[in-house]
Amino acid sequence: MKLDDIDFAILKNLQMEGRLSNAELAERIHLSPSACLRRVRLLEESGIIEGYTMLINQAAIGKRSNIFVEVSLTSQSEKNLGDFEAAVSDCPEIMECYLMAGGFDYLLRVAASDAADYERIHTLYLSRLPNVLRIQSNFALRTVCKKSVLPIS
Repeated sequence: MKLDDIDFAILKNLQMEGRLSNAELAERIHLSPSACLRRVRLLEESGIIEGYTMLINQAAIGKRSNIFVEVSLTSQSEKNLGDFEAAVSDCPEIMECYLMAGGFDYLLRVAASDAADYERIHTLYLSRLPNVLRIQSNFALRTVCKKSVLPIS
């Protein structure tokens, strides 16, 4: 789908305020409500808008720690990668997982309450992930910058 200035305006506004009503969004981007709704639905159907979500303050719910976990697998065969990725998605505390190029195969972001909670996650989930050769954990001291809005031009 080729995006135009109106599509970019819709995306910018919805990223900043996902709870905007269609009428308010239409007014902001100078479209009729029906034309705006059509555009939003096209963006959703094309997969450009993947979905809508709310952001929760991690610390406010007791998940103060972010641990970045580097994982190396025994091999990078398609089966090993697939088995690992399927297992990772079953762990609720693994918030993000990236296949990497470089010194390790995957980078995970784990949300935990504290070191003891991370030990539980490590014991119950991480140490049982298939085809793992090595796990290295890195505790974030604090979040300096965290963005949920992509730059759109």
